[in-house]
Formats: sequence, structure tokens, C-alpha cells
Amino acid sequence: MGTHKDLDVWKRSVELVTTVYYLTSEFPKEEIFGLTNQIRRASVSIPSNIAEGAARNSDKEFIRFLYISLGSNQELDTQMLIARNLNYLSTDKYSSVANEVETIGKQLITLIKYLKSK
Repeated sequence: MGTHKDLDVWKRSVELVTTVYYLTSEFPKEEIFGLTNQIRRASVSIPSNIAEGAARNSDKEFIRFLYISLGSNQELDTQMLIARNLNYLSTDKYSSVANEVETIGKQLITLIKYLKSK
């Protein structure tokens, strides 16, 4: 394996961060220190933990960081659903992000399984 930048899941999660920042820029201004901030932090955590884990010395450590990314991914899913329920997001925009979150989650699980089987 090369670096984290060679991983499709990392690339995809970086793209998701860009989407999340775009979508949350349309949230009410009173949410800037609330839900907007939490959503952005969760989204940034996904590729950041993939990168940090890939830089570690062992697959065991990498797996630990991948689980953290997976947790942040699920946190993001929950927060985006809350934003949808508050009518900060349209159903279409929510569905698009939810599908991407699901795909990233599957990729993370696949990578974890691969590393565990080595």
C-alpha cells in the first residue's frame, strides 16, 4: 500500500468534507457554533483519522484509527438527519449525503476486514 492519498475511501471522504461545508454554509447563522460546527468537525474527522492511522507503524494502530473514522462517519449521518429534520436540508440533499456516508462506511469496513486478514 502507498500512502493514505492512494486510498479511495480517503479521497471520497475528502470530497464529502467539501460537500458538507457547502451544504452547512446555508444553515441558519445561529447554528454556526452548534450543529454546523459539529457536522463540519465530524466530516473532517473521517479523512483525518484515515490519514493519521495510515501513518502509524502497524496495521493494528491503523485499524484503530479506521474505527474512529467509522464512528465519525456515523456521527455525521446522525447529525445530517437531525439537520434534515430541522428543515436545514432538503430531502434530496440529505439523501445524497446519506448515500455517500453509507458508501464510505462500507469502504471503511472493507479496509478494516482486509487489514485484519493480513
